[in-house]
Amino acid sequence: MIVDLENHFVTEAWISALESNKGYPRLERDTGTGMLFLHYNPNTSMPLGLIGKLLDLDAGRIAALDAVGIDMAVLSQATPGVESLDPAVGSLLARETNDALAAAVSRHPDRFQGFAAVAPNDVQGAVKELERAVLELGLKGWHTLSNFGDHFLDEKQYWPIMAKAEELGVPIYIHPTIPTIPQLLTYGWGLAGAAFGFGAETALVMMRLILSGVFDTFPKLQIILGHYGEGFPFMVNRVDRPFLQGHVRPDPAVAPQLKNLPSHYLKSNMIVSTSGNYSPDAFLCTRNALGTERMVVGTDYPFEDMKECTDFLDAQPLSVQERAEMNHVTAAGLGMGPV
Repeated sequence: MIVDLENHFVTEAWISALESNKGYPRLERDTGTGMLFLHYNPNTSMPLGLIGKLLDLDAGRIAALDAVGIDMAVLSQATPGVESLDPAVGSLLARETNDALAAAVSRHPDRFQGFAAVAPNDVQGAVKELERAVLELGLKGWHTLSNFGDHFLDEKQYWPIMAKAEELGVPIYIHPTIPTIPQLLTYGWGLAGAAFGFGAETALVMMRLILSGVFDTFPKLQIILGHYGEGFPFMVNRVDRPFLQGHVRPDPAVAPQLKNLPSHYLKSNMIVSTSGNYSPDAFLCTRNALGTERMVVGTDYPFEDMKECTDFLDAQPLSVQERAEMNHVTAAGLGMGPV
């Protein structure tokens, strides 16, 4: 049994919203070729040649899962999401996206589950939509981005959404998007995108969540990060060093005093997926630092090749128990996978 927790889709409404967006991000179609180009900002653009695969929520996607032996995909809206749009537009698109996703799950309940989209800059609307998506539509968590324009998830204004996620018992998957840090935008996609900027900002967001005291307030909240936790397994010891050395002095004006060392929250409140990183060293570091009980499969389809992901994972030295934990047991603990 394999459950894939990072499998992306879009809808026609998503395309329309981004094509009509006057600012950034926006989609533009080349009049000659018909190719869609995604413009994150004036310096960072990419062709979106995968639109057919992203739109397919039926036979084509199921055939792709069957080809590599993945039993269930937990679907999530591709980047850029509703977080990047005006709150009114984003809220409407979130509702439409969740309804379309729930319809796809209803058509294929044995193959698909889904993460909800909500527009966080309409906080009360986001809380209501997350509750509707989980309780009425049966979606399994909230998939969100590493930034909300000029804001990050740890800011107090967003805590009601995290409170609702903990109350509902569903995780939050924080997925990278183009960072807001200006110095990460200087060299275009090569710095800002998946090679570095995506992971750097997402790791920053997780560290901000820890230092803000979010997990002392919401101790049951689970955050999923892709790409083996955006480097955190490598830093499990390092993040504690300044605290152990007494260099971090309690100052309520700066940050609350944590009940535990930062590594405690990485090991208790963070789940990591295997998406888009096929380094044996990274895999072993993650397994050794966190354990397979904190790991789930993520293929990052269709931006990454599912077969490359499954072939890589099949080749890693795991016991039967460890492989079961990574493939489906940890997902089941998050409420995902076959009933």
